[in-house]
Amino acid sequence: MLWIEQIAPELTWRLRRDVLYPTADIADMVMDADNDGFHFGAFENNKLVGVVSVFQKGDAFQFRKFAVDPAFQNMGGGTALLNYVTEFATENGGVRLWCNARLIALGFYLKNGFVQTDLLFSKNGYDYAIVEKVLVLKNRPV
Repeated sequence: MLWIEQIAPELTWRLRRDVLYPTADIADMVMDADNDGFHFGAFENNKLVGVVSVFQKGDAFQFRKFAVDPAFQNMGGGTALLNYVTEFATENGGVRLWCNARLIALGFYLKNGFVQTDLLFSKNGYDYAIVEKVLVLKNRPV
């Protein structure tokens, strides 16, 4: 059974590396912003199978370093983690949730209600598009 909970930043580093940057060192996974963010882990049978880090600036929330163990991809865990982050941002006053999505993962985000912006860029050998979702706050007039 899958469950999601907030975790310490250092618990994200190994999965970040293994999934997103397999040739890097664990030490390279530390972000300066880690201490200012919220970090969530998805667990299956007491094994950490997904991680994501979330950073708030005003009413905008950015998530970064979203990684799901390849053995658990296409099983709903990534979608559950993304839904959890979306609810977290909404409950904390967010009106926009966004990320720098690798182009190879773009379909996942579009399928989950995100919209691709016109902003594209490359960094460290990877191509990215900025995707975003407008959040509807509960109990707020539209």
